[in-house]
Amino acid sequence: MIRIIAGTKKNRRVFSLPMTHHVKPISVRMRKSLFDILRPYITGSIFLDLYAGVGVVGLEALSRGAQKVVFVDKDITCLNAIKRNIKHLELESVSTVLKGDILQNLSWLNYYSPVGYDIVYMGPPYRDAQNNPLNYSLKTLSNVVEGKLLSKYGIVISQHHINEKLDTPQSLIKFRSEKYGDTIIDFFKPKKNV
Repeated sequence: MIRIIAGTKKNRRVFSLPMTHHVKPISVRMRKSLFDILRPYITGSIFLDLYAGVGVVGLEALSRGAQKVVFVDKDITCLNAIKRNIKHLELESVSTVLKGDILQNLSWLNYYSPVGYDIVYMGPPYRDAQNNPLNYSLKTLSNVVEGKLLSKYGIVISQHHINEKLDTPQSLIKFRSEKYGDTIIDFFKPKKNV
């Protein structure tokens, strides 16, 4: 069972999907560490949750003081799970759920936050249903940059498999990297804000 770790919705349940759906939410340990790192950035932030799954990262952000979260996934079952969780946690007024292919142009997401996003979190799937490795992180990171999705002091966080090579796009700088088993979480910000 998944629960919110901290904030206004602490210990509230988040509904997940059956294991057959191949959606693996971020572990409690990783989520706790991620939000410990994000503590200085989270309050009042506009948060974009890409490959949102059941929405646990974005929901945790809202519980901890994010002003608004935009959840994006292309899987209708995931989108329905996110909507169910938002309703269950009474967060409809600060949540937007969108269907979209994250591997395509993302500039349309600027409509939902014209000043950009303060935190962009991307947790693409590591493997497909046949257990073949997927390498979505670099393409997604490039799409975030090309779509001009970051606010002036925005950061982007990439969760990816340790075997997935992730080069830093030219306009970003990696300012932190954390390893959890076979998962890496990298933190980037625009070079101009260094």
